[in-house]
Amino acid sequence: MTTIIEAGAASVDITPPPGLMMCGYAARSEPATGTHDPLTARALVIDDTAIVVADVLGLHEDSCARIRARSGLADDRVVVIATHTHGGPMPMAGRGGGSADPAFLRQLEDGCVEAIRQAAARRRPARLSAGNGDNPGIAFNRRTEGGAIDPNVPVLRVETLDGTVLAVAFAHGCHPVVLGAGNRLYTSDFPHYARSAVEAAHPGAIALFLPGCSGDVSTGHSPESSISTDTPPDRTYAEAERLGLKLAQSVLAAPLAPLSGGITARATPVELALARTETGDFDDLAREWDGLAANAASPAWATLYRHWANWARTTAREPLAPWRGRVAAFGWSGLPLLFLPGEVFAGTALAIRAQLPAGPTPFVISLANGNPGYIPARADYPAGGYEVTEAHRYYGLPAAFAPGGAELLAAAVLR
Repeated sequence: MTTIIEAGAASVDITPPPGLMMCGYAARSEPATGTHDPLTARALVIDDTAIVVADVLGLHEDSCARIRARSGLADDRVVVIATHTHGGPMPMAGRGGGSADPAFLRQLEDGCVEAIRQAAARRRPARLSAGNGDNPGIAFNRRTEGGAIDPNVPVLRVETLDGTVLAVAFAHGCHPVVLGAGNRLYTSDFPHYARSAVEAAHPGAIALFLPGCSGDVSTGHSPESSISTDTPPDRTYAEAERLGLKLAQSVLAAPLAPLSGGITARATPVELALARTETGDFDDLAREWDGLAANAASPAWATLYRHWANWARTTAREPLAPWRGRVAAFGWSGLPLLFLPGEVFAGTALAIRAQLPAGPTPFVISLANGNPGYIPARADYPAGGYEVTEAHRYYGLPAAFAPGGAELLAAAVLR
């Protein structure tokens, strides 16, 4: 028998005016010129629990804590998530390769709080149903050809007792990076088109895209195109629409079954150790990268090397204190929703799924309650690469995460 719960949803526009520096590509050196589609904070409240997801690259743990504290709900019953679009402003102080605008950070936090409060105020009796969509075929492992992806598309539908759909939440593990460094319009990338199509199928409903584990997964473009401000054919708004509609088709075709059971929520703190991947003196590294910037073949590469040199002179010299964050887990009428911080790789999601009991397809969500950067599994370290050995410079950490961090997160969220 379906359990009756209280549910509400809301969406708040958080789009700033043009002129802010955008986040997601170190190659960018010019500010936003306008808006392609509004950036939003979208909340879903089920009884006394809430998720809110914002169209930004990530949120700092401190921002997430402030949002939870202001939400009007208990701290461990709120999760703050980022869609991870690379088409928004700098959203994290001290991270993302540049300075965040203080006014936008206030707007971002205020928008998340307002979305939760509006959703809570709109709660009414509702039913939940859930299922899993077919792999839409938009995600590819960007580190290893034919490598792991999480093909699942978990779907949750919230409808009133008369059958009106209030909200549809869905997830998939794929970087929203169709639009590259050459794009200077605010956008939520392919999730915009996926959400719009789902909402068109359910007039009046609010669609929420939640990011699966996609630290090593993107839409199939070449890695080189992310360090260029050119616009190749596979990194256009038309391509974002094509992929977003494929995801929406999977969501809308997913067979759903009614859910029953209580509402539960737990959160627990975690600590992840850091370990240096650089060798040599930081002064020498700064001089080396300054030289590479001065002789770079393109302005994009010059921007990247200058950022690395500045990191070597500043952040790199900070103490290697452990990063502190949290994992969280909700049970919504028997549907598990598991929340991990940072950019977690697809293999970790698959490992988590393998240890869960049979039942509704779980949501395994990354970029929740903070985004300190990439958190690879142990098996990913020998191959090295940007995510393992370099990305911490962009994320403002003095060193990369030490091996074992992903396994610690998985064990904690499963507990």
